Amino acid sequence: MATLYTNQSSNIRKTWLLVAVFLAVIAAIGYFLSYYYGSPSLLYIALGLSIVMNVGSYWFSDKIVLSLSGAREADETQYRELHRILENLAITAGLPKPRLYVIDDPAPNAFATGRNKEHAAVAVTAGLLSALDRSELEGVLAHELSHVGNRDILLSSMVAVLVGLVAILSDMFIRSRWLGIGGRNRERAGGQLGAVLMIVGVVFIILSPVIATMIQLAISRKREFLADSSGALLTRYPEGLASALRKISGYPSSMQKASNATAHMYISNPFGARAAKGLSRLFLTHPPVEERIRALLGRDGELR
Repeated sequence: MATLYTNQSSNIRKTWLLVAVFLAVIAAIGYFLSYYYGSPSLLYIALGLSIVMNVGSYWFSDKIVLSLSGAREADETQYRELHRILENLAITAGLPKPRLYVIDDPAPNAFATGRNKEHAAVAVTAGLLSALDRSELEGVLAHELSHVGNRDILLSSMVAVLVGLVAILSDMFIRSRWLGIGGRNRERAGGQLGAVLMIVGVVFIILSPVIATMIQLAISRKREFLADSSGALLTRYPEGLASALRKISGYPSSMQKASNATAHMYISNPFGARAAKGLSRLFLTHPPVEERIRALLGRDGELR
């Protein structure tokens, strides 16, 4: 019988499949641009940019995210118990203890960042520390350590960069269309087939930012389910994480420095419970908390 832990390997395969689709979208955009402007070098430029931007995000993602969130390093004396919990969980998980940061924000939330397990960091908000008991806090920290162990912190940074690159390429194409720049091949394509291919290409490149965003959402949501199950395995107490998720998701207001660029890195939607209603639910970077709790505790989703 399937349990909440048996889907981990499946989720990993599906996530990397989505990343491959992401890279295929960028390659398709580059190919169409090279065809549209009659310059094969544009394909190599698009692929080169994706590599350069990912290398940059690999080395500096933690510094960028911590700075954007207003995080400060957690003093070992002031936050002795928090350091102790994180260290014990890291030893259990067989991971180096990440650097620990605190964000002065009343909204309860947390995230992990860094390029690998040796250079990882975990940040929690002041609101999280005041709202959760020890077992709930252990569940949250185990979830974030699972992101580190599952290499999600690098994957999420890479995906964020690819989304930005797709948006940049699409915007450049749309602006050049308005200015009447390029487009030699569309004039010599000839025939109905050439016209159809050109129309399809234009529609695709205009819609590509939406496609990229949907892929990002799919990846982020799958990684959250995987980190939930891995965190539950680490603590052997899924009820703690489930209770924490319920408290965090119930906070009504947005975080003070919440942004779309970093929203997918938090354990729960940083824009507050009010943002998870209506059609906006379709564009959230996290799966509905009810589904996450149900996956942790069983079909009824009741804490036991």
